[in-house]
Amino acid sequence: MPFDPVQPQKLSTLVVKQIESLILRGTLRPGDRLPPERELSERLGVSRPSLRMALSELQEQGLLETRAGSGIFVAEVLGSAFSPALIQLFATHDEAVFDYLSFRRDMEGLAAERAARMGSDSDLKVVQVIFEKMVNAHSKRNPRKEAALDAKFHSAIIEASHNVVMLHMMRAMFDLLSEGVFFNRQVMFKQRTTRLALLDQHRAINDALQLRDPFRARSAIEQHLDYVKQAYMENQRTKKNENIARKRLVQELG
Repeated sequence: MPFDPVQPQKLSTLVVKQIESLILRGTLRPGDRLPPERELSERLGVSRPSLRMALSELQEQGLLETRAGSGIFVAEVLGSAFSPALIQLFATHDEAVFDYLSFRRDMEGLAAERAARMGSDSDLKVVQVIFEKMVNAHSKRNPRKEAALDAKFHSAIIEASHNVVMLHMMRAMFDLLSEGVFFNRQVMFKQRTTRLALLDQHRAINDALQLRDPFRARSAIEQHLDYVKQAYMENQRTKKNENIARKRLVQELG
């Protein structure tokens, strides 16, 4: 008969599995600090020795790390999907920017479609709350805040798609974007007409998700990233033209 004996599990093993699941599902993110030992043991309903055993195992796995005098954190290495050499290649070749945007267009379009179909009510409320913060940041003309919320908005959509492989893969991509590897997004949020267009595009994405319209959500994402690609191309052309104009000016003044 196809039965195996049921093995009792140690409390520390159950703690390990719970924290692993929280990391896998993206609830605990790289850099997040765990609660102090006493508080965490009370929340989990286990003894402190059992908790220490679990945390030690997770640190050996490389999922958690201890920072002297600060506590225990989710390991930052989880977001380091690209080698420094590859990151340098991305940063110095325009074709990587276009491939990056095309990749995002495909993956985020799929994620938005899945989020509209499969996201929970709470998932979509998170997206709504972040969009409202974007509206507020727009009114205050804070490019840095707008760029940060832009990344958070797109990440929330990925999370709402409930595909853990896509989640961690896209987080690594967003990390490169937030570090300015591909291009400086804050530049886009400093231009009045571009800022307004971007807000309208995010509104269209949010509206489609709240209506749970998968096809409209995917289309809105694709149109948004097509616009970002075009804006990037125009910005690069402007910089090139300015460089040429400066050389002419130097020639005339010389």
